[in-house]
Amino acid sequence: MSPDPLALLESVRRARPGARSAEAALVAAASFEPRDAADLARLNDALLFLRAYPQSLRVLALAEEALARIPTLLARLADAGADLAPLDDPSVAGIAGVPVAMPFSWAAASWLARRDPDRVRIDWDAEDLPDRLAAFLPRFVPGLEEQARVDANVPFRDFVDAARGAQPDAAWLVGRLLAAELPSSVKAELWEALSLQLVWTPRASDSRGLARFPSPAPFVCDAPLLSRRDVSVTAELAPPLPPLVRLSRRDGEALLDAARAAMAVRYRELPAFSAGDPSAVFRFDVGRGTTILVTGLERAARLPLRAGFGTLFVRNGVLVGYGDLHAALGRADVSFNVFYAFRDGESAWLYARLLAVARAVTSAAQLSVDPYQVGLGNEEAISSGAFWFYRKLGFRSADTVLEKLATREESRLATAPSHTPAATLRRLAAAPLLYDVPGETCALPDAFHLRDLGLAAARALSRSGLSPEAFRTRAARRVARALGLTGLAASPREALHALAPHLSLLDDLATWPPTEKRALAALIRAKSGPDELRYARLLATHAGLARSLLEVAEAES
Repeated sequence: MSPDPLALLESVRRARPGARSAEAALVAAASFEPRDAADLARLNDALLFLRAYPQSLRVLALAEEALARIPTLLARLADAGADLAPLDDPSVAGIAGVPVAMPFSWAAASWLARRDPDRVRIDWDAEDLPDRLAAFLPRFVPGLEEQARVDANVPFRDFVDAARGAQPDAAWLVGRLLAAELPSSVKAELWEALSLQLVWTPRASDSRGLARFPSPAPFVCDAPLLSRRDVSVTAELAPPLPPLVRLSRRDGEALLDAARAAMAVRYRELPAFSAGDPSAVFRFDVGRGTTILVTGLERAARLPLRAGFGTLFVRNGVLVGYGDLHAALGRADVSFNVFYAFRDGESAWLYARLLAVARAVTSAAQLSVDPYQVGLGNEEAISSGAFWFYRKLGFRSADTVLEKLATREESRLATAPSHTPAATLRRLAAAPLLYDVPGETCALPDAFHLRDLGLAAARALSRSGLSPEAFRTRAARRVARALGLTGLAASPREALHALAPHLSLLDDLATWPPTEKRALAALIRAKSGPDELRYARLLATHAGLARSLLEVAEAES
């Protein structure tokens, strides 16, 4: 009896017996016909892994050819009446030809309406929305308010169909809101309060199997993949750091377009892609056929204090994961998400290279992992033991009590190898994890959290008795006066208004030394710059600002 081609392919993926075995498995799988949606998902993932981590150039080419068959195989299953619902599961979502249904954010919905107006529609049957539709639609459909205010069972879809003419319903509705004389922030709030589900049918080139991203020349390796034991974060952080290449605005726009689609087909969104700035996209080729792409935010979407970036991880042109990066005052929080199909790949090495990129982008002296990444409110991270992934790479807990617990658990496992109980992993996930860059000193204590500054600003607002806008205006005037900032252009003025609630907490700002005042003024101007690279680096090295804000946070905690 001949072996099952799918099982053979998956065995080659896991065991990596060599290029010839992989090539033979791919040839055998070339005529494989999936029996159901589960088979199709398994086939897609096995092929995609071998396309990203090929043992030879022929393996890469055979995997590419086989992935091109996936849309045809899906169509055959659909014609045969197969149940395709399993392909909506987030772990396998994104196979070519499968629609995506979700309540897209305003940034994503407006992007889809521009890019694919004929491929996106309102999912009228998804849920009962009479209250939200009654509040939202009358401003765009004259005559609807007569029914929407008082009647039950209003046929909202009929009114939209009558008003939109030949335009697709979702594109028409997005277009009406775009044309409304309202601030962009209000448009986003109205749309997201509506929470209207849209159905998008992606292009084949948007699918997990067929989407391709910028990458160096193909990298093939017939040796075993790098494991965690082969990786040293300290060595990866040592100079020289990965070189940065800024993409042209045109290439940046294409990259962001591909990133938005890649997230959407997987039922995900990331602000650094949805609201990304095409002139602030950077490429780091980090070795082994791998590129890490970094995307900056457009000015209107930037955070008040932290510098924010999105990250994409590409291996041989295949997107294998994504994350984001937020940095302030010498500490950078680095998130890391590898897609399910690639978790048997070189994740530890990739993460170490990501940390080097984070260091190159932000000049951070300390790198951190948010508790969510290791299990706080994230049961998937608990079940996978994510805490140990980071721990074995050299991270420590920001909480001294939890650090002692981790040390005891390490000793226990060393003498009696077993699994860490889920309850223990949940305790360990209650605090961030930290990695101190060798040779650098972070001004922030381990327990520092930006929320303390936010709470201090909120209490100052309460004490002032002012409206939020008046409070911001007064704070901005006070900071500008202390720093001698006059005649600011629109963008630096907006940056000042965003930062002012934090900076106005510094009662001694007017008495700072002139050098530190000039450095802070430069930092404010950098916040409004064409990207946040310079701002992130200035913020990491302004020790006086870090010390002063720390004193405020400690006084308020």
